[in-house]
Amino acid sequence: MAKSALLIVDMQNHFASMTPAVLPHILKLAGHFSTQGQPIFVTQHGHSELELAPPFTNQLVRKWGPNGSIAAGSKEWELLSDIEVLVAAHKLPVVAKNTYDAFLGLEGSNNAPSLLEEMLRAKGVERVVVCGVMTDCCCDTTGRSAFNRGFETWLVADACATANKEQHEAGLKAFGFAFGEVLETEEVVRRI
Repeated sequence: MAKSALLIVDMQNHFASMTPAVLPHILKLAGHFSTQGQPIFVTQHGHSELELAPPFTNQLVRKWGPNGSIAAGSKEWELLSDIEVLVAAHKLPVVAKNTYDAFLGLEGSNNAPSLLEEMLRAKGVERVVVCGVMTDCCCDTTGRSAFNRGFETWLVADACATANKEQHEAGLKAFGFAFGEVLETEEVVRRI
């Protein structure tokens, strides 16, 4: 059986309104991966003071504006308390990022291969199981990037969330068409 890693994407205060329905599924997945001895990684999105000041050098800050972006170190940037407890209890690695793709790490850092990829390869991971927020942005982009790097990739439908149901379903449909399986939490637990 392929060694799997759980990737929990951007479960931060900024996205708290999107997470109530998915957080229990994410915690269930994390508990299962932990008991199975499978690695877990967490990402945390944020922008530096320099990126949030003109001229805006980061594409996401240009897209969403400095007020719509997450300032690194702010309350909005902090991980949700349940995820913070999980990270502390299991000493999970947290991958900093400032773009949708967690494999890019911090845009402009010229890390090739990426820190996330290096950590996955060092653990012998063959399959990446993606959950978190936002389904159609960071989860999808990171999942596609995992696929493009040769990892089997699953996106967990009931453990991902985004701004609305339409975007969520569209993201799942597009991902499932070309990049990997879209599964529910119970199916992931059954297979791993």
